[in-house]
Amino acid sequence: MIYSYKGKTPSIDQTAYIAPDSVITGDVEIGKYSSIWFKTVIRGDVAPVKIGNYSNIQDLSLLHQSPDLPLIVEDYVTVGHQVTLHSAVIRKHALIGMGSIILDGAEVGEGAFIGAGSLLPPGKSIPPGTLAFGRPAKVIRELTEEDIEEMKRIQQDYVDKGQVYKHES
Repeated sequence: MIYSYKGKTPSIDQTAYIAPDSVITGDVEIGKYSSIWFKTVIRGDVAPVKIGNYSNIQDLSLLHQSPDLPLIVEDYVTVGHQVTLHSAVIRKHALIGMGSIILDGAEVGEGAFIGAGSLLPPGKSIPPGTLAFGRPAKVIRELTEEDIEEMKRIQQDYVDKGQVYKHES
C-alpha cells in the first residue's frame, strides 16, 4: 500500500519490487532494482527516506525518522528481516543483520556488517569493512574475503528474487 502524506507521494523506480502488503508513505524514494519485502513499513512522514539502487529491505522491517534527520540507505545494501532503521545512514554494500536496531544519527560504514540482533545507539559510527555485533554494537574484527563474498551473494539474491516476484505477481 502506497500513501501520500501532506502532498508527498513515494517515488519508486519502476524496476523496484514492492511486496503488496508493505506500507510506504510520504517522502520516500526507492531506487532501481531495490526490493521492499512483506509486511515492511516505511514512513516518510517526519523527514525524507532515501533507499538507493539494488538495495533490499526484508520482511517485517520498520523505517522511520526524527525531525530534520533523514534516513538514508545507499546502493547495494541488505537490511535483514525485522530490522528497525531510524534516522540513520547506511553506506553502500553494508549488511544489517536480522532483528537489529539502528538509531538516530548512527552511521554504518561502507561494506560494514552489523550482526543479527545488534543495537547501534544514536550517533554511533561503525567503520567501513568491519563486523560489529552486540547491544550496544562494538566492532569485533575486519571482514574477511569470505564475509564480503557472502554479503554480495545475499544482496544479489534479493535483486534476483525481487525481479521474479515482480514478474510473477
